[in-house]
Amino acid sequence: MLKKFLPNEHVKSIFDIKPEKLKAQGIKGIITDLDNTLVAWDVADATPEVTNWFKEMRAHDIKITIISNNNEQRVKLFSEPLEIPFVYSARKPLGRAFKQAVKQMNLQKDQIVMIGDQLLTDVLGGNLAGFYTIVVVPIVKTDGKITRINRMIERRILNYFRRKGKITWEE
Repeated sequence: MLKKFLPNEHVKSIFDIKPEKLKAQGIKGIITDLDNTLVAWDVADATPEVTNWFKEMRAHDIKITIISNNNEQRVKLFSEPLEIPFVYSARKPLGRAFKQAVKQMNLQKDQIVMIGDQLLTDVLGGNLAGFYTIVVVPIVKTDGKITRINRMIERRILNYFRRKGKITWEE
C-alpha cells in the first residue's frame, strides 16, 4: 500500500519539468495541483514565470487542468485569467476530480502526468488514477491547518522510503 505514495519522479519546481521531455514520454496532458505547487498557498495570482510555463506547455500542445482541494473562489480567481480548466473542491486523493479532468482533456491515463507537492493528496490520487506522478518541493514552508497534519504524516512516509532506499532526495 505504501508504494502508492511513491512518486515516479521528484523535481525542485514545475520549472524543472520541460515539455520536450514530457512529449518524449508520450505525455499530452498535465493535471496539476495549485497551492504550493504553482504558487504559494496564500498568493492569489500566477507569477509571470508560471504564466510563461503554461504558455510553453501550450506551445507544445500539452493540455493543462488544475485540480485543487481549495474552494471555487480561490481556484477560479487563479485559473480563469489564464484560461486554464480547473476542478475545485476536488477531495483529492479521491478519484472523481481525476476522472473529470481525464474526460475534459479527452486523453488516455498513460498520456497524463499528475504534478503536486503532497504525497497524501496529489501523488496518492495520481497513482490511484493510473497517472505518471511528479512531486515538487513545496514553494513555501507554511501551510494551512489540514496540510500541516498531512505534512507530519508525509515525513514519516518519506523517512520510511529513505530507510528502504526507495528515495534519495531530501525534503
